[in-house]
Amino acid sequence: MNAVRSFLFVIWLYGGMAVIGITCLPTLLLPRKFAVAAIRFYAQYIRVGLRFLCGIRVELRGHEHIPQGPVLIAGKHQAMLDVFIPFILFSDPAIILKRELLWYPALGWYALKTKMIPIDRAGTSKTLKKMLREAKARTEQGRQVLIYPEGTRQPAGAAPAYKSAGVTALYNQLEVPVVPLATNSGLCWKPRGMVRKPGLVVYEALPQIPAGLNRKEMFARLQSELEAASDALLDEGLAAQGRTRAELAV
Repeated sequence: MNAVRSFLFVIWLYGGMAVIGITCLPTLLLPRKFAVAAIRFYAQYIRVGLRFLCGIRVELRGHEHIPQGPVLIAGKHQAMLDVFIPFILFSDPAIILKRELLWYPALGWYALKTKMIPIDRAGTSKTLKKMLREAKARTEQGRQVLIYPEGTRQPAGAAPAYKSAGVTALYNQLEVPVVPLATNSGLCWKPRGMVRKPGLVVYEALPQIPAGLNRKEMFARLQSELEAASDALLDEGLAAQGRTRAELAV
């Protein structure tokens, strides 16, 4: 039964991407905020589909920790869902994403229009400089820049695999606070595969790490606080599913 529900959700996910993407094409000719609104609508559409087709409730917490204006968001990354939920939680995110996503029909068009920050993950110092330059421009527009310090999706409960170079360089360059974004999304939506498990997905914005710290101190705090919060959400999500950590591989 769960496999059938998951299959229906895949149709919902990609069918909706096509229909909404085509219907909202005129927003690509309008000011950027209209295309951002189209992505936000699609994110809510995904959330509804998860709830009613897969039995997955997506809860957003920590609004009180999100400041007005520019900020650096550093998120735990476990599922494709992590790319869309920030459009509901934050006012105007600019996500640092792999360049290959620009090749996807609809998704790539809207990423370009809304001025996301595509990077070559196998790039050199030239790639880093380009990322910093574009991120600085986005914060000067009052936007929130989002990076996933682990670089790629990790299974729920996996050992952390943080990379310090990108997030610490952004922290120094942008001179804005960091908001860690914890999640347990991988419990219900694995990094790969079609099956979605019923349960509770939580995204929680944590208290800000202030600007102006030593980059090593900031990175140590970020990893410690993000892992502690994500571990707590992991246990909460497992309890909602009636599972234990020993069953994570199942």
